[in-house]
Amino acid sequence: MTKATTTLEKYLPEGSLELCMTLLKSEPVQLKISRPRKTKFGDYRFPGKDGRHKISINANLNPFAFLITLIHEMAHLKAFKDFGKVIKPHGPEWQQCFRELAKPFLDADIFPNDVKHQFINSLNKGAASSCTDLNLFRQLKVYDNTPEHITTVEQVPMGAHFRIGQDKIFRKGPKSRKRYKCLNLVNKREYMVHPLAEVELVENLKNIKSA
Repeated sequence: MTKATTTLEKYLPEGSLELCMTLLKSEPVQLKISRPRKTKFGDYRFPGKDGRHKISINANLNPFAFLITLIHEMAHLKAFKDFGKVIKPHGPEWQQCFRELAKPFLDADIFPNDVKHQFINSLNKGAASSCTDLNLFRQLKVYDNTPEHITTVEQVPMGAHFRIGQDKIFRKGPKSRKRYKCLNLVNKREYMVHPLAEVELVENLKNIKSA
């Protein structure tokens, strides 16, 4: 077992390594374990001059979220290979590839039943990602190794204030489709915030200054 394989195994659910290695060896692909990003779990980039596809996945994902993200990004690679660049990023071609690549992992019972059930539902309805499918996202978060006192945006009372990061303070507004419309108190702009984004409640606003 190579060092790279040993490293990858640490991020994956038990029993999935061999299937993942088969998937990764199907095309020349550079896989990078990335620092956590708040706006995405992973990404895919078309081959450059070196001819290698590039995929990155956040290092802080739990094993089941990591695996689904890997399959998601490999589906972008397969869609590019099979259909070319001129397709919608999460259109029917990508959805077809995603379902095809996910099948061996579902057949092998890699996922716990609750995640498997939501993952299959997500595949059937063609959700763009586990972030946009709230039912799958919620089920995956059950397996996060995070403290129980974590607060999410959907738990914040309407009109209350919360912090994302060190200096982004928002007032929670109404829900619009799947996200909440929240006012940034510093730059006075409205943002659509994911209901399951992890935040910190803010009670004292004396030090908040307008831009």
